[in-house]
Amino acid sequence: MNTGFLAVLIILLIIVGAIWTKKCSELLLIGSLLGALVLYGTDFIPQWATLLQSAVSDNVWIIITCGLFGSLIALLQESKGSFGFSKLVSKYCNTEKKTLLTTFIMGILIFVDDYLNVLSIGVCMKNVFDKRKLPRETLAYLLDSTGAPVCVLLPFSTWAVFYASLFIEQDSVAALGYSSGIDAYVQAIPFCFYPIITLIVVLLFSLGIIPKIGPMKQAYERVEQTGKVYSDASRKYNHEEYKGYEQDGNLWDFAVPMIVLVAVAVATSDLLTAVLLSIIVCFVLYVPRKVIPVDNFMNTIIKGFADMLPILILLTLAFLLQNVTGQMGLSDFVIQTMQPLLTGATFPMIAFILVAALCFTTGSFWGMSALVAPIVFPLGAAVGANPILIMAAIISGGAFGSHACIYGDATVLAATGAGIENMEHVTTQLPYVLIASALSIAAFLVCGIIL
Repeated sequence: MNTGFLAVLIILLIIVGAIWTKKCSELLLIGSLLGALVLYGTDFIPQWATLLQSAVSDNVWIIITCGLFGSLIALLQESKGSFGFSKLVSKYCNTEKKTLLTTFIMGILIFVDDYLNVLSIGVCMKNVFDKRKLPRETLAYLLDSTGAPVCVLLPFSTWAVFYASLFIEQDSVAALGYSSGIDAYVQAIPFCFYPIITLIVVLLFSLGIIPKIGPMKQAYERVEQTGKVYSDASRKYNHEEYKGYEQDGNLWDFAVPMIVLVAVAVATSDLLTAVLLSIIVCFVLYVPRKVIPVDNFMNTIIKGFADMLPILILLTLAFLLQNVTGQMGLSDFVIQTMQPLLTGATFPMIAFILVAALCFTTGSFWGMSALVAPIVFPLGAAVGANPILIMAAIISGGAFGSHACIYGDATVLAATGAGIENMEHVTTQLPYVLIASALSIAAFLVCGIIL
């Protein structure tokens, strides 16, 4: 039995079912159970439970970091510090264009890590978008599109460090004579077409040059007709007891913890430490001044962590599905299927499609890149493909997966940062993802022919 082919069918079932039903967690659960049934037969329940434990233990850093980010967001909201920031920004963001451009620029500036990008900007800008009567789906699109796409284009982000260490281990890259992985990475940046084109599309969208399309247009129509900046399905993510932009707040109660968060994350490359220190700073700022009473401080931390539980469950199920499809041989099946299509001119384009497809279907971006690189580079050398273009194709494929995968962590967190249902974010940004994907495929094909 070809379990790799069955893994593809399960992934297609999840994607189609999630788009049709708008239920992502349920489909991930069903898909992981089906995969375990294929792998283990009648013994699939205890084996599935073992894989679930592995998914949690292997990703405990992400679970704790995201949960504590929820705690930090709750503290900023409880202190009303985020409203002080929103009030200040609202003085400039007095039009839709200015609001979108400000969010876009903030997404460029917070480049060190895509998690930091989407979660911090989300809490900064939600109230501003609400005041301007802009749909939260637009905020989620901007957050997701300036997360990984920005990080991969700068050689001093977490993505750059990972890919640089991955590429320098490949013989065909080392043969080019670069002194370090970062040097090789820098050479590939101009050819990372998907993140570059994605950012251009977002900028043109923010300027109003690219129009609202499909579900995004419907979201704007909902706001015009009902005044609701998020749908009824997203109400459960927005149960604050107050209207954000109507409240006064001290700007510094927001700015100081956020400055500490970004500064520590940049200095240490450790987002968990940065979040913990920011929470400690909140305690020092809020409790002595009785902005938040000491007996309510821990309750707010617990409440914020609990607010992230739906997202943490979704992420855990996504990690579980990665384990199941990995054991089913999904990546090996896709690679073997694509091999007959390889030629020197088309290889970079095929490499981009291959990595993008694997990242999209598994939700594992760095993992799939690390798995594919030792296979793709020797194949590329055998058919005479340009190693720099191959590097760019792998980076672009990973960025596509992070941006587009319906259950990818960055996609889920972008929806969380904007306070909307995950599938509403996925469907509203889909037309723009398709535009960037099609142009990227064409660009890799052209460059593969002429370089």
